[in-house]
Amino acid sequence: MTAEDRRLDESDKRLQNWQRWGPYLSERQWGTVREDYSDGGDATWSYFPHDHARSRAYRWGEDGLLGLCDREGRLCFSVTLWNGRDPILKERLFGVTGPEGNHGEDVKECYYYLDSTPTHSYMRALYKYPHAIFPYDELVDVSRGRERTEPEFELIDTGVFDESRYFDVEVEYAKAGPDDVLIRLNITNRGPQPAVLHVLPQLFFRNTWTWQCTDEGCTTRPTMKLVGDVVKCFHESLDEFWFACDCMGTPETWAWLFTDNETNAVRHPDLPSESEYYKDAFHQYVVKGEVKTVNPDQRGTKCAAYGLDLVLPGVTKTIKMRLSGRQEPIIKEDCGGDIAKFSSAALGERFDAIFESRKREADAFYETRIPDSVAECRRPVIRQAYAGLLWTKQFYHYVVRTWLDGDPNGPPANEIRKQGRNSEWRHLFNRDVISMPDKWEYPWYAAWDLAFHMVPMAHLDYGFAKDQMILFLREWYMHPNGQIPAYEWHLADVNPPVHAWGVWQVYKASGPPHQRDKLFLARAFQKLLLNFTWWVNRKDPRGKNIFSGGFLGLDNIGVFDRSKPLPRGHLEQADGTAWMAFYCGTMLRMAIELADENEAYGDMASKFFEHYIAIAEAMNSMDGSGLWDETEGFYYDHLFVDGQSIPIRVRSLVGLLPLTTGVILEEHIIDKLPGFKRRMKWFLNSRPDLTQHMTYMEGEDPEETKITRRLLAIPSEDRFRRLLSVMLDETEFLSPYGIRSMSAAHGAEPFVFDFGGQHHEVQYVPGESESGMFGGNSNWRGPIWFPMNYLIIQSLKRYHAFYGESFRVECPTGSGQSMTLMEVARELESRCISLFECDEDGARPAHGDESRYRDDPAWNDLILFYEYFHADNGKGLGASHQTGWTALVASMIRSQADVPKHVGTELIP
Repeated sequence: MTAEDRRLDESDKRLQNWQRWGPYLSERQWGTVREDYSDGGDATWSYFPHDHARSRAYRWGEDGLLGLCDREGRLCFSVTLWNGRDPILKERLFGVTGPEGNHGEDVKECYYYLDSTPTHSYMRALYKYPHAIFPYDELVDVSRGRERTEPEFELIDTGVFDESRYFDVEVEYAKAGPDDVLIRLNITNRGPQPAVLHVLPQLFFRNTWTWQCTDEGCTTRPTMKLVGDVVKCFHESLDEFWFACDCMGTPETWAWLFTDNETNAVRHPDLPSESEYYKDAFHQYVVKGEVKTVNPDQRGTKCAAYGLDLVLPGVTKTIKMRLSGRQEPIIKEDCGGDIAKFSSAALGERFDAIFESRKREADAFYETRIPDSVAECRRPVIRQAYAGLLWTKQFYHYVVRTWLDGDPNGPPANEIRKQGRNSEWRHLFNRDVISMPDKWEYPWYAAWDLAFHMVPMAHLDYGFAKDQMILFLREWYMHPNGQIPAYEWHLADVNPPVHAWGVWQVYKASGPPHQRDKLFLARAFQKLLLNFTWWVNRKDPRGKNIFSGGFLGLDNIGVFDRSKPLPRGHLEQADGTAWMAFYCGTMLRMAIELADENEAYGDMASKFFEHYIAIAEAMNSMDGSGLWDETEGFYYDHLFVDGQSIPIRVRSLVGLLPLTTGVILEEHIIDKLPGFKRRMKWFLNSRPDLTQHMTYMEGEDPEETKITRRLLAIPSEDRFRRLLSVMLDETEFLSPYGIRSMSAAHGAEPFVFDFGGQHHEVQYVPGESESGMFGGNSNWRGPIWFPMNYLIIQSLKRYHAFYGESFRVECPTGSGQSMTLMEVARELESRCISLFECDEDGARPAHGDESRYRDDPAWNDLILFYEYFHADNGKGLGASHQTGWTALVASMIRSQADVPKHVGTELIP
């Protein structure tokens, strides 16, 4: 067991709170729903813009640059910089808002997550800060003026990094104990000339006192004050912490600054504030030279160690800091409780030794998580994918009832607001560390994203993955009607029902067969029954087992905005129906697994078996009510209007999703459930028609065991082959980088549909969205998306487990090359992984044609994990740090390395 594994074990058993501190600080709190107190509750971007972030106290969280905080966001640390030219301090990441960007909101900074362990005992990240004036206005003006068909205007495009005129600011964290965090800033001048840099490492309390709210864990105002050369911090629920720093240069060139984390009442007179020293005091002091804005008594709720230095070309300056609790040995033993001795002891000779030790322990931990057989060129990819996944944990606080009704000392709420956004979710109480899709562009959870995040997370920290899956099923998250909250923009939106699948993946990662965490599985199963019932009752409008899920996360993939009702009729969705079969299949496997120890679950297995077959029959029906098109060999959405079912012949992922529904049932397991076996046979014998067009097959395990198996799948074998023929056609879905979300055939021949007096058209778009639907900040009309590719790849492996080596298909279609389904799965994995691999010139497709990532040693080892990817050239698109579900590349790399089946989520049955 590695040192990090021991920390995880101590944390899981609650012996030591190793995960109390982590990268839980948001990278964007402004412009979020939580901070929007406009009358209608829908003017998010304009109500709390970036320009207000430095001078207004947040209500529900904090943000900062590559920061750290405790798991309830009470005490926060972040990096603050000033190059002597910018109009404001660089306290947080900047980006364009939804209305400003030509493809929606987009962060306009260069920053990278480089390393982290699951307990955050060691973390490292990098920020690139230009010497020149940061081009805030240029980024907004050019972005606002660009068309959807044009590329996004990025910080690199402004020229501020030309001639390497920038600072590399590397932040490292290392834990000497659960409440003892060492911080090191390594600042390198990459430019050809000396440059001055002002550095203000900031420590601040989240403002929980101004609002007189009852949702926080404390009732008194916390305090910070300078004692000697150390800051003493006290918070009612955190107790006492001490903070030491040796800023750049000599003690004569730096100083402690104090203020309060309060709204600037002069700038924002309509908002509450309780102090004459404001949140933006350091900005006023450093940038404006207004020395009276800071507290001369050197106390408050926010402090900074302010220093500046001239950094020579190629030189690295290091700043050391330490934040320690009163119970830590550095306080109790090394200093004997004497705060006067803390600074010298805390930042002394053992400081660097602790960092080196934690770095070695991080390497040792990943040696156990990254198989030896992983190719050397892929190891940085998997390591940085895991780093990004761990860095995008965030403290997320949102109490809907309080947000709707307002605080006693907060902005007043009107009746329109109380009946507006999320008003039907008044029970929701969020105050947890949650895995985010992207802490700038999506600094709020998305339920279906999270299920995919936990697949690679389960390899690293099973306890956290398990807790995250359970969290969304708790009564203060799940709606009383059984719906799982989607995301803060619209909690009632309908995400694909993948939570059960995520639970199943995490369960399989808990250990080898017969040693897994069945208590976790049973706890989740009970709540998932409620959610499944919600789907059946709410999303099957005709009661025919054909589902109309609505939005389902795929944004603009179809001709209609699926989150809004149609003027007439309703959409019967191939993906919504396939998702429900997928859900049934997962619940069936869970029930069978749990029935091994509790016979009562056998009844539930029968229920989900019958429901699966009913959905398959409805989807495959040949009487005109099904969703299969025999002529074209594809599944399509249908518009049901005036008693007629009209196919919407868009070739997209919607029609490929039935491929993911395969379920393998092993006879020796079914034999242990005689009640389930008896009911299953009776059902099949009494309704032989139900399996006419789906797959229900019995066969022997193609491997040596010769175990009899049954395969359930929506498409019959013939239809399965026809779907594969389309999917593996390079003129349709097969891209050099995986499976496209829409067929490339729609590039030359867009799908056109006229309905309700309106003209609708869908065209294959391999890159950024050309549609304003959903704000235009994502595109499902062609690019490569990792979650869907992962599901397809896993399903092919499952089919291979049933059919074996004898089942072969042409891949690519028309090539004359024959492959087994496992070979096809591995081919798709390789194509997805290649997005991050260097070609013969050293370029990674995900970085597009930006030469710095290819040629510059200070850039070419840095990897970004984008939201989705251009299907024709592989360029990364959308959110640039959506390492959550794009971290699935780590699971793909592990799979390619032939990980033993019991080690992780690649287990096929």
